[in-house]
Amino acid sequence: MSRVVVALRGIAALARRPDLWPAALGALARLAPPRWWRRPPFLPVPDADYWRFRMETAFGPDPGRRPSRQEIIEYVAWCQRSRPNPR
Repeated sequence: MSRVVVALRGIAALARRPDLWPAALGALARLAPPRWWRRPPFLPVPDADYWRFRMETAFGPDPGRRPSRQEIIEYVAWCQRSRPNPR
């Protein structure tokens, strides 16, 4: 499953959670490579090597394992709780 598919899955998972939108945008900004708009797929998705590293550290060596919608929501909720000044 590609980074773009996982990004779209994340958008779908978070669409019904507007309370998490600010934290999701912050997480997206931290993961997006610099000048992402200049390189295909012209979306703010992480660099392929960085993505592979993150998926392996999160899920182990299984190359096909990707986060579920619930795991994406839990990650963004964790990001929100971890912010220094939650609003």
